[in-house]
Amino acid sequence: MKKYFRILTIIVPVLLLASCTDLDIYPENTSSSEIVFSTLEGTKGALAKVYGAYSLTGNEGPNGKPDLPIPGIDEGSNADFLRTFFNHQELPTEEAHCLWNDAGIPELNDINFTTDDKFTSGLYYRVIMQIMYANEFIRNAKEDLGAEVKNFKAEARFIRAFDYWVLMDIFGNPPFVTENDGIGILPNQTNRAELFNYVESELLDITNNNLLKASKTNEYGRADQAAAFALLARLYLNAEVYTGTARWADAVTYSKKVIDAGYSLKGNYEDLFLADNDKNNPEVILSITYDGTRTRLDGGTTFLINCTFNGDYKTTYANKLIESGIYDNSNWSGYRTRKELSDKFDAGDKRNLLVGENPALGNDPTTFTNGLMVYKYRNIKSGSTVGNVLNGSDRRYADTDFPLFRLAEQYLIYAEAAVRSGGSKGEAVGYINQLRARAGVSNINEAQLTTNFILDERARELYWECHRRTDLIRYGVFTAGDYRWEWKGGVQAGRSVDSHFNLFPIPASDLNANTNLTQNKNY
Repeated sequence: MKKYFRILTIIVPVLLLASCTDLDIYPENTSSSEIVFSTLEGTKGALAKVYGAYSLTGNEGPNGKPDLPIPGIDEGSNADFLRTFFNHQELPTEEAHCLWNDAGIPELNDINFTTDDKFTSGLYYRVIMQIMYANEFIRNAKEDLGAEVKNFKAEARFIRAFDYWVLMDIFGNPPFVTENDGIGILPNQTNRAELFNYVESELLDITNNNLLKASKTNEYGRADQAAAFALLARLYLNAEVYTGTARWADAVTYSKKVIDAGYSLKGNYEDLFLADNDKNNPEVILSITYDGTRTRLDGGTTFLINCTFNGDYKTTYANKLIESGIYDNSNWSGYRTRKELSDKFDAGDKRNLLVGENPALGNDPTTFTNGLMVYKYRNIKSGSTVGNVLNGSDRRYADTDFPLFRLAEQYLIYAEAAVRSGGSKGEAVGYINQLRARAGVSNINEAQLTTNFILDERARELYWECHRRTDLIRYGVFTAGDYRWEWKGGVQAGRSVDSHFNLFPIPASDLNANTNLTQNKNY
């Protein structure tokens, strides 16, 4: 069983939940802020609640006492952070396709987003709620309880910066509140450029002043300096999208800080995504942590495993899959890839964790045997073999952690930013070839290291890790017609769509409740 710091329930006013008439919604609580924050142990427990909002959807789980008590947003499908984030970052791209016809899923598949989609509302309110948890922690944590509380507050600020990055990337112009704003207010709206400056300033302050613990010195699953450097590198890589001004040199600088922080690639790519990926993993910088016996939900990596697995495929492809590691409420048979992803892999690439008969979705994208199944995430331990499966701790819920940041991404950021800035390719080629050596495919030379090559290499290395929509937008091809994938825009051959779909709409429910907000263009 994984070691977790104990989560205490604290009173946190969750603002902006506008589908309810009362804007100050309180999750069910057991302790007041005054009591919780009066001791170091209670303060650490409250920090665990801030982290726990990523891997839990309520105080009972998998259902019951939800953090988001909003009609239409259920804990299973559209209240969990990772499940909703994945649906927005992957389903509109060539990396994933969902066969189900739940309201909102076809719109995500086809890049035809709407203002009343419950999946989009679920992501929006979940991230805002996580910001509220962080604000409440920062507001109440008392540094006179000990020097460690200063680290705790910096971690909460990092989490808040990450959440604001998510809102900036997906919604562009969200409402904005910090610990300095009053309770019960209608927040004002910010814009992408302002929010970029805020996220950057927060991350620079906590890194330049060493407020986070040094890289690789914090407890597993908690942020340290390297996590903040990694988020800065990702922020700078996309700066031109967010602000209109490229920051390639800064992306090189901060990815290099991570690269030099002492991480190394895990030897076997498949082991990065198994039930014991919290052990002996020198590559992962920060994960969302899951435990089958203690973080029970139908989202997270339990969703990533179940959504794609099918019982028949476990038999047909047992030599590759070994097992999903989930046996109860398993094999949901819903998510596939599109052929443009599988086409990117060279023969023998060990990252190609896809199986199936028909790589293309064809003229019927609702048939499970069309498109390939992804077995990247499994609830079995490294060293498992057919006939000797080493299962996770539970039959129904996964132990597999989800990597928010890992070294491979920083290698790819460094390479792309170096190429785009006209910098030296020598070091960049070396990093890319480390990834390719692990994958068992041939090295490249400097002439082959182009931006288009890197975009494809990012797909091969990072697919189903919630990067693709952001990548395609940065390359200017998410909505444009010069890169088409099957069923892009809802037609089999693919088509361009209007550029306003580069942002998701702010949910209509929040616009109706907060007169300070205006909708993104053309929604």
